[in-house]
Amino acid sequence: MEKIRMLNPVVEIDGDEMTRVMWAWVKEELLLPYVDLKTEYYDLHVKKRDETNDQITVQAAEAIKRWKVGVKCATITPNAERVKEYNLKKEWPSPNATIRKILDGTIFRAPIIVSNVRPAIRFWKKPIVIARHAFGDIYDAVSAKFEEGSEAELNVKGKDGKVTNYRFPKLNGSGVIEAKYNIDKSITGFAKASFNYALMVKLDLWFASKDTISKVYDARFKEIFADVYEKEFRKSFEANGLHYNYFLIDDALARAVRSEGGFVWACKNYEGDVFSDFVSTAFVGTLALMTSELMSPEGYYESEAAHGTVQRHYYRYLKGEKVSTNPTAIIYAWTRGLKRRAELDGTQDLYRFSNLLEEAVKKTIEVDKIMTQDVANVADPPVNAVVDTQTFIAAVKKNLEASLSKEGLLKA
Repeated sequence: MEKIRMLNPVVEIDGDEMTRVMWAWVKEELLLPYVDLKTEYYDLHVKKRDETNDQITVQAAEAIKRWKVGVKCATITPNAERVKEYNLKKEWPSPNATIRKILDGTIFRAPIIVSNVRPAIRFWKKPIVIARHAFGDIYDAVSAKFEEGSEAELNVKGKDGKVTNYRFPKLNGSGVIEAKYNIDKSITGFAKASFNYALMVKLDLWFASKDTISKVYDARFKEIFADVYEKEFRKSFEANGLHYNYFLIDDALARAVRSEGGFVWACKNYEGDVFSDFVSTAFVGTLALMTSELMSPEGYYESEAAHGTVQRHYYRYLKGEKVSTNPTAIIYAWTRGLKRRAELDGTQDLYRFSNLLEEAVKKTIEVDKIMTQDVANVADPPVNAVVDTQTFIAAVKKNLEASLSKEGLLKA
């Protein structure tokens, strides 16, 4: 079979547990038979990260800088229990956080809308895209425990050597303390990426924080967003009939629940982490029906599975059981990465293939009504078949080959 050509590779970042297994299945069944797949491979299995003192994660991020496009599988962020389970040296940081910090990107997460999965919130009719700032915040914070009788202050040393002290309130008893930070350049890049994405998809943009309480940290985000909008985006937004709105975070959530959707919601790092899960669950019932794309001001791009490593299913899989884990987000991680590669390289057939693979997934769920258990649980009946992961992939493959043949992309 004549395969679809790639001019340049994508950076392939492998992961952990059940998503690692599905990652291999998707490649073997839905990509390698049809695409002359070129990748620069990095194995971010938790043991590999431990063996390299997490340098493999840094190397993967630097590779994305070289090739401009990466695709990433879900990975374990080890806690104390995982350190014991895998006999690790320490609780290594989140690989996602490390990569996002190096690339200084914004994460855009959107629901994969299928007609037979209705939103739990009856008002929602249009997609809500969460734009998550992927730098700093609590993911790069300094935390500590303290004993009763302790005192704490934040010291900031300027480049001239002058130290400014900010004293915390009186610490009455033992407890915990945390200091987080962000960078004006990164916040500005986040704002520009959010405005550009909203223009690209022709949706209004919201930004929300709590500047009434966080009068320096959150207020700085609000100030930069307003400045970027006025100087660079107001005219283009108005020309396209779009609006930019700032809300307090609690007000934004209340408005979002009562809205019909149809906007990009820019959130700081932690809020974006929380609300992307909220939107995916309320919109499509599962993180496996959610896309996740990182875009940086320099043009670096990474697509990833929005969900975790599906630990519970992995343990069942190791026992030899069939599992009904949904590979849709993994498939879309590949298709979005290949689309971006195709856009940069001008390889039209690769772009068409990626679109046809996404359509094959939706046809399997919407028309054939073949789905994994998580989608069947939230789908409107009737469901023709609830299947295991490999059977679902086989059904997608059948639809893909029919479309490839029809489009003339499946050639002997």
